[in-house]
Amino acid sequence: MSSKTLKIVLPIIVLLAGVAGAKLLGSFRKAPPRVERAAPGPLVEVLAAGLTNVPIVVEGHGEVVAKVAVEVVPQVAGRVVEVSPSMVAGGFFKANQTLFVIEPRDYELGVDRSQAAVARAEVQLEREMAEAEVALQEWDELNPGEAPSSGLVVREPQVRQAKAELEAAKADLAVAQLKLDRTRASVPFDGVVVSETVDLGQIVTTGRALATVYGTDMVEVRVPLERGELGWFDIPNGSGQKGPRAEVSSVVGGTRHTWEGRVVRMEAQLDATSRMAHVVVEVARPFAGGNGRPPLMPNTFVDIRIFGSTLDGVLPLPRHALRDGEKVWVFDDGSLRILDVDVARADRERVYVSAGLVEGDEVIISALDAVTDGMKVRAAGGEGSESPTGGGK
Repeated sequence: MSSKTLKIVLPIIVLLAGVAGAKLLGSFRKAPPRVERAAPGPLVEVLAAGLTNVPIVVEGHGEVVAKVAVEVVPQVAGRVVEVSPSMVAGGFFKANQTLFVIEPRDYELGVDRSQAAVARAEVQLEREMAEAEVALQEWDELNPGEAPSSGLVVREPQVRQAKAELEAAKADLAVAQLKLDRTRASVPFDGVVVSETVDLGQIVTTGRALATVYGTDMVEVRVPLERGELGWFDIPNGSGQKGPRAEVSSVVGGTRHTWEGRVVRMEAQLDATSRMAHVVVEVARPFAGGNGRPPLMPNTFVDIRIFGSTLDGVLPLPRHALRDGEKVWVFDDGSLRILDVDVARADRERVYVSAGLVEGDEVIISALDAVTDGMKVRAAGGEGSESPTGGGK
């Protein structure tokens, strides 16, 4: 073999020998032990349960109605000679304010005639009493010491008749005066006119409504409630008992306004279709303004909050923390436990647990697809965990 060929082949042989030696040495080295790592449990968000006393608020909806609404009907007939400026739709008036006047002249004459009849009856009674006195004196002269044998002797029937005629004349006068008073139409409460059909000079008759009005001192809200809600507050029984406070609210012009109210009664029967009870909330001075608050007018749809009793010693949780039936998931030292609980009450946002949990239990409020009792989970914010995207405790 030439020296030139040897120079080329020798380095290749050395390189191959080194590679073979490295592989031989590697075959004598022991492989490191294989460690099996458990798959981490899902990350969950937890909430520590806290014991508290919760004031109960029963919520509902209803429509405002006038407590007092009447039709103004003339009680005497005649021509309308005066109409109040308040006698227009939307016009406000005070109690006993005259709304319109019917021509009173005929009724004034009726009073005059009745007064004359009373005067005649009084004269007739005086005459009969004088004649009765004379008759008694004549009897005493003819029959000294003896009582009259009959009332006819001393004209008792005539005196009684004269007295009766006087009373009848006075009654006729009272009727005539009443008719005269009724020529001025009014109602005994502060109110507002809803509608009217009366004009100056109009001939009106009795029994035909000329206006509809309602009182502004008080309005009512009829609130349908489930029967189970009735146990959370006291309903007045009509013996002067004061009902619970209520808050009435409505959104007007993008702003929510509130009025103070009070539960005053419950209607006597359930709704035939829904089987719900109807509680009546009363609101005083609904037209009283202030701070830009509009009047609380009939036909307004409102929200109602009735402040009832207090639920003592419960643990409030978000409503979504309650699972199938009445169960909750609890984080227990890296494991998920499924517990049965008793729910004393639930509202739109929360449930109030009365049994099955203790204060300090960490309730899982995250949603999980598949859950088994005892499965491994990680609490958000705990060791070796990350907070869920966009949230945290």
